[in-house]
Amino acid sequence: MYEILKKELLAPNIYKMVVKVPRVAKAAKPGQFVIVRVDEKSERIPLTICDYDKDEETVTIVFQTLGASTIKMSKLEVGDYFRDFAGPLGNPSEFIYESIEELKNKNIIFIAGGVGTAPIYPQIKWLNSRGINVDVIIGSKNKELLIMEEEIKKEASNLYVATDDGSYGYKGLVTDLLKDLIDKENKKYDLVIAIGPMIMMKFITKLTKEYDIKTVVSLNTLMVDGTGMCGACRVTVGGETKFACVDGPEFDGHLVEFDEALRRQSMYKGEEKKKLLVEKQKEEGHVCRIGLGGEEK
Repeated sequence: MYEILKKELLAPNIYKMVVKVPRVAKAAKPGQFVIVRVDEKSERIPLTICDYDKDEETVTIVFQTLGASTIKMSKLEVGDYFRDFAGPLGNPSEFIYESIEELKNKNIIFIAGGVGTAPIYPQIKWLNSRGINVDVIIGSKNKELLIMEEEIKKEASNLYVATDDGSYGYKGLVTDLLKDLIDKENKKYDLVIAIGPMIMMKFITKLTKEYDIKTVVSLNTLMVDGTGMCGACRVTVGGETKFACVDGPEFDGHLVEFDEALRRQSMYKGEEKKKLLVEKQKEEGHVCRIGLGGEEK
């Protein structure tokens, strides 16, 4: 059992939790993820690590309530416990294996969209603690949905904020902002690390191909089981079949077949809607079996 020490609502339907997990905290590295389970009847939820503290023995997670499982998780409070908290899983970010001097000679920019802001935090924190300066772009639909701006600002050399509706910062998409930084402000980058919605990463890589900038993306949003056994996170990278959870979650963005990944990501939307309907009906004291295969799911 793993105790929740802190809980915070970052934005509408986006929560941050700090959990006491000694073994995971001591082994965690930037880019990795964990799998949590609320109770023994709950499904497994893969979440990229937002932060970790080896001394305090804590791991921080950030999640958005998109389905029945994350809604259930959002109802946990400080003092409650997760039944399971497995990790760290997946491969760490590749840059942690590079020499510090090589990294200091690179111009790196992180680009995050929505909840993708959370997993870039431990990466830029790791780099900043070693004297490596990075630029960061974070984007959201509007100011209300922007998360972790102050935390990111403390670790980044330059922070740029974009909102789709122009309610805060740059008005437009993160791709537009990156293009402006390169074309209008003469910024030069050797590496782009992008984490966010699949469609955002697709168009980031399309843009960076034009500028011949190496780009790393995280396919954490594809993961379901987190062990490679379910096959839900299969993706084609460089003509080869990979599994986001065991081979990633980070990959060379220029080699990812994003259209295939987008199709795979949409496969479970129907099932999730059914589950949400069932949970709602259970709360109301009745489960309608019509359209659910004649059984409660």
